[in-house]
Amino acid sequence: MEDQSVVDVGDVRLAYRSWGDAFGSPVVLLHGLGGSSADWEAAGPLLGREWRVHALDLRGHGESDWPDDYDLELMAEDVVGFLDELELDRVGLVGHGMGGVVARLVAQEHSDRVERLVLLEAPAPFPGDPGPAGRPEGPVDYDENAVPAVREQLADPGPDAADGLGDIVSPTLVVAGGPDSTMDQHRQPDVASLIPDCRLITVPGGHRMHETRADQVAAHITEFFTS
Repeated sequence: MEDQSVVDVGDVRLAYRSWGDAFGSPVVLLHGLGGSSADWEAAGPLLGREWRVHALDLRGHGESDWPDDYDLELMAEDVVGFLDELELDRVGLVGHGMGGVVARLVAQEHSDRVERLVLLEAPAPFPGDPGPAGRPEGPVDYDENAVPAVREQLADPGPDAADGLGDIVSPTLVVAGGPDSTMDQHRQPDVASLIPDCRLITVPGGHRMHETRADQVAAHITEFFTS
């Protein structure tokens, strides 16, 4: 059964949906650029069989506020505020695409809050192609002003961005989408090598493998969280 709710984090109201036993160990899911918590409708209930799962609409996306002020660091602080408001001390944190970058920042700056970290098709912190840019077909469910601001950061994360990977102390799983992905794959092994406790796997379902191969992705996440 899916629950939907909102929570105020500072000046931003964030929407989220939840699955699983209310007393289960908490897992937080973060969507990619131009997505929303709805992206997790296939994988979320599967993960909810084992965990209490919360899928968040990041600022400027879905049913959350669209405040016209966007960067990855603000989104990371929103996530920490969300954990505070729900009184979640430590969580399993899963991020797809842009959400994976946000999850990395949370793990780097707030290591005490992240039990384990999963990065699904997250752009690497090196200059280059920032990856897919939302969904151009039909009406969109995100603030289009968020896209250029975030893509600029993803394309040019700064000369020291990769150094932060060494600050991640949480056991980490990097999941690549394989040759069908629309995101550059060749730097994913570099990311995995720079995180101290990390392994890399490929689920050949393309960039959105959490939708196209939801059962496989949920199984890998569950196995990782219980290993």
